[in-house]
Amino acid sequence: MSEDARWLAAAAALAARARPLSRPNPGVGAIVVKRGRVIARGWTQSGGRPHAEAVALAMAGEAAQGATLYVTLEPCAHKSERGPACADLASVSGLERVVVGCMDPDPRTSGAGIARVREAGIAAEFLPSAACARSLSGYLTSKRLGRPEVTLKLALSLDGCIALASGESQWITGADARAHTHAMRARADAILVGGGTLRADAPRLDVRLPGLEDRSPERWVLTRGPVPEGWHALPSPEAITEMHGVMHLFVEGGAGAATAFLAAGLVDRLLIYRAPILVGGRPALCDFGLSGLAQAHGRWRMTERRQLGSDTLEVYDARDPTES
Repeated sequence: MSEDARWLAAAAALAARARPLSRPNPGVGAIVVKRGRVIARGWTQSGGRPHAEAVALAMAGEAAQGATLYVTLEPCAHKSERGPACADLASVSGLERVVVGCMDPDPRTSGAGIARVREAGIAAEFLPSAACARSLSGYLTSKRLGRPEVTLKLALSLDGCIALASGESQWITGADARAHTHAMRARADAILVGGGTLRADAPRLDVRLPGLEDRSPERWVLTRGPVPEGWHALPSPEAITEMHGVMHLFVEGGAGAATAFLAAGLVDRLLIYRAPILVGGRPALCDFGLSGLAQAHGRWRMTERRQLGSDTLEVYDARDPTES
């Protein structure tokens, strides 16, 4: 990995601090480096402003002279009532270089941010970064597909069940896996369950990790009927295109909601928490319309596997249908 790629990956890791508090803006990370040393850093602040570049450049001050700015997303080129364009800030900062990990698909900026920096005599380049793209996945999905990025979580026994035949499901997985689930909730804008799960379990769907209690996402339920106070109704999976400002949707089930999103082709990532138990109970999924096994092959690729106490987490990303 090149030095530039390493700094972009570091900026992407920094961007995680912004999610989901930066909503409605994407969580961006920025690092100012001079002579191989970090002199400033920043990430998008709560509510979307100030942007990561503005925070980092303000921290750097005059030390930005001759430095390199690494930023996960192309600096914005459009002005706002809430602050100047980041491309303009970079242009007058004295930077020597700007390295961008992802171009911005927003038509107000797309290509214009880098162009403005170059017009100021600063070397600016786009270095495609998988780490930056992953950190911006919700934003990129919303811009390109007009919907949130959807993560489906399944907590399963070894035989693929989510509950006993009686419906008892607390708890399939152990404390470590449940804590990890809460950390994933804290990174989502909204969390969704099916109507059956809401009626049977009355889940809180909040974040119960010390220091992260204020990160609890919006609560949604897949139903066409009335919902309790504090909940939002989603009439169908396809209606996620109408979820204003939501970039990351976390679907927790049960089997009906999980199957509905899979059948609609709207799941981008699977989080499978697998417990070392056999229960012979209720399956995690219903029939979602595959006409043959050939349709099932090649749809997912494992991107992560880790142990969480006695349980195992497997992360799968949906394959781009254009991939060979």
